[in-house]
Amino acid sequence: MTEEKSFRARTQQFGSYLSGMVMPNIAAFIAWGLITALFIPDGWWPNENIASLVDPTIKYLLPLLIAFTGGRMVYDLRGGVVGATAAMGVIVGANVPMFLGAMIMGPLAGYLMKKIDQVFQHKVRQGFEMLYNNFSAGILAAILAIFGLWGIGPVVEGLTSLLAAGVEGIVAAGLLPLANIIVEPAKILFLNNAINHGILTPLGLEQAAEAGKSILFLVEANPGPGLGILLAFTFFGKGASRASAPGAAVIQFFGGIHEIYFPYVLAKPALILAAIAGGVSGVFTFQIFNAGLVAASSPGSIIAVLAMTEKGSYLGVILGVAVAAVVSFIVSAIILKTSKAEEEDLTEATAKMEKMKGKKSSVAGVLTKETETVKEPESTVKNNEDVKKIIFACDAGMGSSAMGASLLKNKFKKSDIDIFVTNKAINEIPNDADIVITHKDLTDRAKAKISSAEHISVENFLNSPKYDELVDRFNK
Repeated sequence: MTEEKSFRARTQQFGSYLSGMVMPNIAAFIAWGLITALFIPDGWWPNENIASLVDPTIKYLLPLLIAFTGGRMVYDLRGGVVGATAAMGVIVGANVPMFLGAMIMGPLAGYLMKKIDQVFQHKVRQGFEMLYNNFSAGILAAILAIFGLWGIGPVVEGLTSLLAAGVEGIVAAGLLPLANIIVEPAKILFLNNAINHGILTPLGLEQAAEAGKSILFLVEANPGPGLGILLAFTFFGKGASRASAPGAAVIQFFGGIHEIYFPYVLAKPALILAAIAGGVSGVFTFQIFNAGLVAASSPGSIIAVLAMTEKGSYLGVILGVAVAAVVSFIVSAIILKTSKAEEEDLTEATAKMEKMKGKKSSVAGVLTKETETVKEPESTVKNNEDVKKIIFACDAGMGSSAMGASLLKNKFKKSDIDIFVTNKAINEIPNDADIVITHKDLTDRAKAKISSAEHISVENFLNSPKYDELVDRFNK
């Protein structure tokens, strides 16, 4: 059991790391998707001049951004610069978009730069620091770029071609819907990042570069299965589950936060069958109508999905989402209506979800409205008049921290409190931050990044009493 938990934790960490390299660059992926959808010869407004941006963006810009982010995650800016330079080797050494190569070279370069600095940096004489920093990074980057060109590039290209051939074979055999037998349980176990960002998105981008669209972008992002489950709870659930389901459905379908329906499935594990049935039927419908997206949809919101839909795929995409929702709703309704058990404890299921994930969930407060009991960390307490900037920080600087920042902004606006509030990744917390708000499991990392700030820990970003305490504090 311990080994199983350890394996799951390592897999989740791997998925989180892949997500951390991709998520901060989603805006660039969306930009590429919009340019592709609008201006290629088969787009809405064909324009040869603008369409010339498509190939360089997918072959160079996107892999370089991923490599830079991966290197920076390991060893700050120098690691990012070396990572991006090293990635040029695998990019030039292959004829396919090198997303997987960038995911390898970026972190590898950052790790090696960190180790080299640990050996030599403390030996550098005063006044020679800049010379050492620039030349050590430059020499390592050149060596890794050549290594990537001759070694990693051809290997990753071969692996990518093999995976692509396997996926194409599955698609050609009409078996792609069966992938949801793995994907839907993986989502509940928080393993979807490793599957989606590590395999489906890179292969989907390669397909989209050749065919203008890919069904692979719809396998995991389809919001239909989760919507059907939440609607079933809305009509056939009991107690807290039924009361919270409508709001959760709105957040899941339009906000794209699929995590919010996981506790409902964990409360009645048989509902995993509903998620699988919805996912399989949705992908089957996408296949029938030859539907696809031009780029990855992130988050998995219906708004983002439709924004990335290929020009001729709107009917297929809408029907696929609708069919997935209807099928998962029907299966969920049958399970809920035939279940003789008493109402499942949603709070207990949410705790189970958090235990599986390994930390408190940012959506837990929406479902359970629990009261926080976080012990305030020892931290510098700023004078109110000195507080000019409040930073919400999480791993990627998106998602949960963005929602928390938005909530506090609205509360400050209603109370006429003029303090700047924004969200950042922990590694990007600015030096002039006065207050840093993090999940309690991340506070130590934030304090290590900037010890001079006042640090506030929360249990979840969506339902924290700390926000009202800050409003009262700055209203005085």
